Amino acid sequence: MKVPSVSFFLFLFLLSPLRETRADEMKNDRVYIVYMGAATSSEGSYRYDHAQILSSVLKRKENALVHSYRHGFSGFAAHLTEEEVRSIAQKPGVVSVFEDPVLQLHTTRSWDFLHYQTDLETDSKPGSDGDSQSSGQADTIIGILDTGIWPESESFSDKTMGPVPSRWRGTCMESNDVDSFKCNRKLIGARYYNDSDASSAVPHTARDMIGHGTHVASTAAGNSLPDVSYYGLASGTAKGGSPGSRIAMYRVCTFFGCRGSSILAAFDDAISDGVDVLSLSLGSSAVFELEFSTDPIAIGAYHAVAKGITVVCSAGNDGPSPRTVVNIAPWILTVGATTIDRDFESDVVLGGNKVIKGGGINFANIKKSPAYPLIYGSLAKSNSSKVDDARNCKPNSLGEDKIKGRIVLCDNDDGEYTQTEKLEEVKRLGGVGLILIDDEIRAVSSRYGAFPLTVITSKDASEILSYINSTTNPVATILATVSVEQYKPAPAVAYFSSRGPSYATKNLLKPDIAAPGVNILAAWIGNDTAEAPAGKEPPLFNLLSGTSMACPHVSGIAATVKSQNPSWSPSAVRSAIMTTATEKNNLKAPMTTHSGSVATPYDYGAGEVSPSGPLQPGLVYETETADYLQFLCNYGYDISKIKLISPTLPDGFTCPKSANADLISNMNYPSIAISKFNGNESKKVSRTVTNVGTDDETQYTVSVSAAAGVDVKVIPDTLKFTKNSKKLSYQVIFSSNGSSSVKGAVFGSITWTNGKHKVRSPFVVSSD
Repeated sequence: MKVPSVSFFLFLFLLSPLRETRADEMKNDRVYIVYMGAATSSEGSYRYDHAQILSSVLKRKENALVHSYRHGFSGFAAHLTEEEVRSIAQKPGVVSVFEDPVLQLHTTRSWDFLHYQTDLETDSKPGSDGDSQSSGQADTIIGILDTGIWPESESFSDKTMGPVPSRWRGTCMESNDVDSFKCNRKLIGARYYNDSDASSAVPHTARDMIGHGTHVASTAAGNSLPDVSYYGLASGTAKGGSPGSRIAMYRVCTFFGCRGSSILAAFDDAISDGVDVLSLSLGSSAVFELEFSTDPIAIGAYHAVAKGITVVCSAGNDGPSPRTVVNIAPWILTVGATTIDRDFESDVVLGGNKVIKGGGINFANIKKSPAYPLIYGSLAKSNSSKVDDARNCKPNSLGEDKIKGRIVLCDNDDGEYTQTEKLEEVKRLGGVGLILIDDEIRAVSSRYGAFPLTVITSKDASEILSYINSTTNPVATILATVSVEQYKPAPAVAYFSSRGPSYATKNLLKPDIAAPGVNILAAWIGNDTAEAPAGKEPPLFNLLSGTSMACPHVSGIAATVKSQNPSWSPSAVRSAIMTTATEKNNLKAPMTTHSGSVATPYDYGAGEVSPSGPLQPGLVYETETADYLQFLCNYGYDISKIKLISPTLPDGFTCPKSANADLISNMNYPSIAISKFNGNESKKVSRTVTNVGTDDETQYTVSVSAAAGVDVKVIPDTLKFTKNSKKLSYQVIFSSNGSSSVKGAVFGSITWTNGKHKVRSPFVVSSD
């Protein structure tokens, strides 16, 4: 997998395995999380219990406690040796002890595009919804777990905000940064979490020193600000999905990654503080996916959802390979990333003024006419290098005498060196420009400053190579980047967006939904001189890509839905978002992937999110806590392991003897996934829908879209709701149609409609 080297999410991905340098590491102790289940005692009692447990096993005098959890659940994090871990695990009240994981961050026009896509789907007047659906949700509180926030950004001004909601119980922690960190009526809370001995490495502040959290927060709930851009590119109005919402920032991440103990502490505080939605643009990588019972996000999210808080998480940036999606717990709303209808175009002009479209962000200041000699990397190899190395412009593979004063065409299929490293090599040798060939990163614009670098597709590369081979004096130039809007087709699934199915849960479709996550313009930290091109002031807004950027789009929409339906459960909010999504692009054709192939629910879940559709979904699928516990039974957990996540169980709850993974398909979820389908026997699932429309008396009829190889029958095919019948159930029977057997996975959808609402559920039937 190749990821844009200067894209922010990769930068943090590369940093994520790092650990803070601590004295305790030299003593062979590490941070462990001691989980003690649901909170039932008073705060003071918890502190005493935690201290008592620690003191009973510690033989050291120094303070080992890192965090104490006492609001949404009980427990603590501490520096412990392996011997101390074994001893604490035997203590009464301790549910589990596991090592503190370090997770990673999953790193404008997007909202206009989403509204326009919805209008296309419903054939309404484009722009008719405008901001009317997102301007009235004051007092909805979005909690964001990230790298902190830049409070001085205009995106977080409180000029138009009323008093802070009386139900808010959070705080704005004092900071030790140079600039005084202040909250206001927009940014109503800010907390930070540091390891007990990390004071020398990490500032004690919620101020964002990285930029990621500021960008995410403004995407979710930033104010509407006209006439903003990234140095003239992507100009327009920047706004969050829920600009009337309040923001509470929980800084859990640093340059060293995102500690699980800090994430759990933030969940614990957020539950007590009174947030409505929690947004996490972070998680494990697909390679190191954690078990539910040791995953701080899964555990914290379970308790948050049980308290009525919707939890939205990014799906990860390990695509386009299958089985890479993370944050897959069914109580989490999992978000993949798509493109929008904007391209950052940096064209190549060949001799004869032939134009080849390229992509990337550069502020090149070279001649606009093709006046520079053009050479292919393989033809510029040094005497001691290999052809393939030179073709990819690897460092120390090119001859300076062949590069100086020229534009170089390079392949980018080695996966060993980044675009930046290749740029620096060509620049060092005196090259005046670089053209990279890469189908994947062509769609995700990286930033190259003032150096003329552009990325082209392999199809366009063949045309440039033909030109080089056709003349003894090939010439070219690279033009500075311009923004191109109404780009088609869009949306498309971003190549980096992690894909389903999950290794762990083939009978649960993940990701749930997709949202814009490519080249998203949002607020930035105010002191980032490294981001500024030569001679420019630091940017107030920046362009980033990643599922990190997709997640807050959905968080903002979830806050809007919650504000207009305050009694809805997190599962109702999720259902409304999923069943109103679209699978079409702006050509009114099926959505595609980055490569142009037709995308599937493994790529985008229920489809591209709609900003207005979830406000009136018609019907919702509600998933209760008991359903999640049953899911864990079917997943393979016994009662003792389920208690590692939810120590307090309903009276009489036990895992049935018939529990198995196939029964996960029967959970009352807005999508359906069937595995191990061989056609010899039918598979049956049940679903229950709740009428939340304005009409008490209404009738829904069903339609099915199914691929070859499978028959789908819905019983009954009509649902008649009355004042006394708000909830109705139906069954779906999947069977072989005899014409062909299912090999791999086939996809389809079930749609209920009453003429006013369309309620669509995607399904996948797999032979695996």
